[in-house]
This record gives sequence, structure tokens and C-alpha cells, in this order.
Amino acid sequence: MIKLGLIGYPLGHSLSPRIHDAALQACGLEGDYDPFPIRLDDTQELNNLLSCVRTGEITGLNVTIPHKQNVMQFLDELTPTAQAIGAVNTIYRSENKLIGDNTDAQGFLSDLHRFLDEKPSSKDYRPSSLVLGAGGSARAVVYALVQDGWDVTIVAHRMEQADELAGQFEHISTVEWGVQTFQAPNTELIVNTTPVGMTPNIDQSPLPENMVLPKQAVIYDLVYNPHETKLVRDARAQGLQATTGLGLLIEQAALAFEIWTGYSPSREIMRSAIDNL
Repeated sequence: MIKLGLIGYPLGHSLSPRIHDAALQACGLEGDYDPFPIRLDDTQELNNLLSCVRTGEITGLNVTIPHKQNVMQFLDELTPTAQAIGAVNTIYRSENKLIGDNTDAQGFLSDLHRFLDEKPSSKDYRPSSLVLGAGGSARAVVYALVQDGWDVTIVAHRMEQADELAGQFEHISTVEWGVQTFQAPNTELIVNTTPVGMTPNIDQSPLPENMVLPKQAVIYDLVYNPHETKLVRDARAQGLQATTGLGLLIEQAALAFEIWTGYSPSREIMRSAIDNL
């Protein structure tokens, strides 16, 4: 019996249980995937849950907001990717050790390339991107974009957090949240890594109301519930390409599932489990 789950808070919006239950069924595996809502300050409950992975009672866990960084203190090892990103979204046991990995970066890049139908190809040209937020999800996105040849500007309210993240990579700058930042004429990609606009707050956007975006910019909102966020809706109304993080959700989940089980589930089956919600 395979027991999987998700650590985060809150988790009422999460589609991960449906996706992973579909993957288990498609691969002919007996098991389940449960949400484990744990508040940020409840370190005892977090430690107790991770102990269940260490004993084998739980096969593996995903990690989402707000635990992608603070969970690291309870782990024995980090994969090179998780170490470089400084955040964890996947936990498993290996040789009685708790290992932290991160499939967000690879999942994000795979979906971004699918969405753009291309990737930066010139060594002499680094396209410009804005990343909104500087938390655990932002770390994976920044890591992925730098590896993929983008210049990145982190836009944040908490500049200390943004500067700390920027200091870990090349081709990174930071700027405080402001209208003029989002209207930079050379911006080709804007990625929202904040939870603003997530169910149930579906009428919110991380960007100022009625703001005109750069005409060549592509918008990628990591929020995937609702299926069309206000940010995506507003961008499309201006004639821009825009997508939610649903593709990232599917891809990072499939990569984590393979780490836990050794099976590579059908992305189409995983997506079909939530298409009609």
C-alpha cells in the first residue's frame, strides 16, 4: 500500500490528491494521496509527519506553501537541485535517510517551453523576465530561468528576502514592488509566484488594477486554481499570451511520482482528472 501526501497550509484549493490518485490508478498501484494541512508555526506536527516517512509508514510527501524552506531543517540530505534552489517540494526515504528534492524547476521549464513553443537559443542574448515574489516557489522559478538563459528581475515587497535570493545566482537583480516595474518595455516574461488570486480570492491579482502590460510580454501565473486567474484573464484581455500553473502542477507531480514509485504516469490521464472541475 503506497501512502503519499501533501504538506502545506491551507490546502482546500489543492488539486494534487485528484492528480496523484489518477496516477496511482493508471499505473495499477494500490495507494492513496492525502492532504496534511499544517500551520507554519506547528513544527511539532511537521516533525511528527516526517517521522512517518522515516519509518516507512508514508512513502513520500509533496511540500507546498508555506513549508518549502522551513521543512529543510528536518531532512537528512538534499539533492543537488534542492540544494541549489534552497527549497524542497518532494520528500522521500532512501537508506533510512529523509531526502529533499525539488521537481518544481524542471516542471516549470518543461511547461514554459511547451507554452512558448521555444526556448532562448542565443548565447549572446538573454531575454528579460520579471518574477513576482521571493518565496520557495520563486526560488525554483529563478533557478530554472537562469539555467535556461534568462535575465531575471525579482519583484518583491520584502526586499531583504529578494536580495538574499538574488545573491545566490548570476544575472539577477531586484526591485521593490511598483507600477513602473511591470511596464518595463523590454520585459518578455512575467511570472507570478505569489498565492495572490488563488481560490477563494479569485477576484484578486498581484498587479495593479487596469495596468497596461508590455505588449510583447508573456504571462505565467503559478496559481492554478481557478483555471483562469484574474491575472491571466486581464492579460488575455490585452491580447497577451497568458497561462496558469496547471501544466507545472501536472509536470512536477509526475516527476515526484516517478521518484516515489519508479513509474512514469501519463500526463494526459493526470490532467483529465481535473479538467472538468
